[in-house]
Amino acid sequence: MQKDSLIFDLIGKELERQRNGIELIASENFTSQQVMEAMGTCPTNKYAEGYPGKRYYGGCEVVDEIETIAIDRLKKIFNASWANVQPHSGAQANTAVFMACLKPGDKILGLDLSMGGHLTHGSPANFSGKNYQALFYGVKRETGLVDYEQLEQVARTEKPKIIICGASAYSRDWDYQRIRAVADEIGALVMADIAHPAGLIAKGYLNDPFDHCHIVTSTTHKTLRGPRGGIIMLRNDFDNPWGLKDPKGNIRPMSALLDLAVFPGMQGGPLMHVIAAKAVSFAEILSDNFSLYQKQVQVNAQAMAKSFVSRGYDLISGGTDNHLMLIDLRNKNISGKKAQETLDKAHITLNKNSVPFDDKSPFVTSGIRVGVPAVTTRGMKENDMETVVNLIDRVLTNTENEKEIASVKEEVSILMKSFPLYRGLK
Repeated sequence: MQKDSLIFDLIGKELERQRNGIELIASENFTSQQVMEAMGTCPTNKYAEGYPGKRYYGGCEVVDEIETIAIDRLKKIFNASWANVQPHSGAQANTAVFMACLKPGDKILGLDLSMGGHLTHGSPANFSGKNYQALFYGVKRETGLVDYEQLEQVARTEKPKIIICGASAYSRDWDYQRIRAVADEIGALVMADIAHPAGLIAKGYLNDPFDHCHIVTSTTHKTLRGPRGGIIMLRNDFDNPWGLKDPKGNIRPMSALLDLAVFPGMQGGPLMHVIAAKAVSFAEILSDNFSLYQKQVQVNAQAMAKSFVSRGYDLISGGTDNHLMLIDLRNKNISGKKAQETLDKAHITLNKNSVPFDDKSPFVTSGIRVGVPAVTTRGMKENDMETVVNLIDRVLTNTENEKEIASVKEEVSILMKSFPLYRGLK
């Protein structure tokens, strides 16, 4: 078979783009080479609908072992009693939880997308807002912190079936205990979506949602530094609150409902090559080196936040506890869209993002979201964050100066040669 040079040439260009640029998208990271190698292997050819030992296809004895190892490693990372590693993405992990716990039209309560939440937490553009009655809480205008009083008020008034905590653009830790208290008061479940801070949580640098939340979902990329995919976990299994029974009359535990929601409820065959790559990344997470990496992520984020503030940038909540920061650019008289597009020219990649109480559309936005997991993976330390922020500031204060932008681009390329990515990979 002739090699598809068109596509492989483009893959090579993407590799060079990643090598030569500064990657600051908070939801991106660089996997290890062995994670990528696992993804490009023959389990991609194997259909394995069902679960280990209970497949609908023959020939699954080897992939059963792979998936069992992935599950066992994941449970060890988070001290969980049950885990499902089959969701193709974080969005599908959340879908499965809703499918297991809700009926169409039930109420859910999540952080508003415009305040830093996620599409799957009730956005009207998403299945979560189309299939369920979505209610929202926000952040306080004066502090940028989650408005727990508003959350409690809405919860007590509306009595949602599920309260969702977690975000895609929130830089502070969460008070899971407080959310669980109001959930217990109204008889709701608590789902923590830790897709962004999962790596920091795994190594104890942020509050542990498993202590207070019934169900926890996450992606396996971002701070966990694995392949793209989703996971669902329980620290303590529990009888489902609706008394649903199996054919023998036994009440089904929540773990069984979640398994059924993933397959056959939401997905068909699992991606066994991705599950193999998840297993590899989980072993990396269990190492001492990963703990040092997560600490450096947190240190780098705080150093970067301090650097931005010193240059007069308006950080929502004034700083960060995790791996990211949300920056309101209105005092700099530049939109998020303009900032993203101009920084792209200098090979500095981040994303435009709405800020709380934004007066611009989601297609333009007043802010940018910045994260440090990827540059930390490449070996950058806290002192390098000052250099990176200086480069960003030079671009954002010279958005019409093509000569200055080209100069920054050249400096970025030189800088990133000091932090090589995927040695030997072509």
